[in-house]
Amino acid sequence: QVQLVESGGGLVQTGGSLRLSCAASGRSFSSYIMGWFRQAPGKEREFVAAISWRGGNTYYTDSVKARFTISRDNAKNTVYLQMNSLKPEDTAVYYCAAGVTLRPSTLSAYDYWGQGTQVTVSS
Repeated sequence: QVQLVESGGGLVQTGGSLRLSCAASGRSFSSYIMGWFRQAPGKEREFVAAISWRGGNTYYTDSVKARFTISRDNAKNTVYLQMNSLKPEDTAVYYCAAGVTLRPSTLSAYDYWGQGTQVTVSS
């Protein structure tokens, strides 16, 4: 079992930055691929970024490439999402997820989810 708790969301102006954190409980954190997803009002939850269990491979959706960076610290059981140059269209609830998967961008491939943290980007 893995429990995930996100933090770091908030209100920021266009062009600003936020860093989201996801703290995981459980002894097998380093075995999981970790992903970030987001869900805007009235829209489906979508993939944002993922990182392999050792951090050697990262994956991003096209709309956040060069702006967002995912990283992980297995010693701290924590995964991060550094978000720069934020845009109003980045406004959403951001969810952390953990899974043992070969499909890091697929929502259904993840086994554990956090409760989400709100990110709001004002224009």
